[in-house]
Amino acid sequence: MRQRPSSRLLVISPENRVLLFRFTHKTGALQGQEYWATPGGGVEPGETFEQAAIRELQEEVGIVAADVGAECAQRVFEMQLPDGAWVMADERFFIVRVGVEQVSDGGWTAQEREVMTQHRWWSRQDLQQTSALFFPQDLLSILGLHLP
Repeated sequence: MRQRPSSRLLVISPENRVLLFRFTHKTGALQGQEYWATPGGGVEPGETFEQAAIRELQEEVGIVAADVGAECAQRVFEMQLPDGAWVMADERFFIVRVGVEQVSDGGWTAQEREVMTQHRWWSRQDLQQTSALFFPQDLLSILGLHLP
């Protein structure tokens, strides 16, 4: 099975809310699936997980940063991609504190524009009370003390 390393971002606002994007798949192998997930994406050839996190932060959130700190969590699991391929995902998580709850979609690809249909800043209470599906499912434990 092909490996897919990726960096995921736990973007936390001054109001102690975490940014999640709503993914809505209207076509392809994931058609009909809808869930919320952290910003982030695949590590490109020659990149470190940290470099990918910095790039994804700029591309998906619109924030330029020189550093994202050390990874705070990792998860490895089988995942199906929109094209139907199955991969062994190796996700590394980085916590990024931002000054404002703002998102720019200026760096999004056409595919991201198609499936990333909404964004929302979630409090711990929001995440505890929602019936919505979000990934990672253990997000609250990964956030730990970073999100009161």
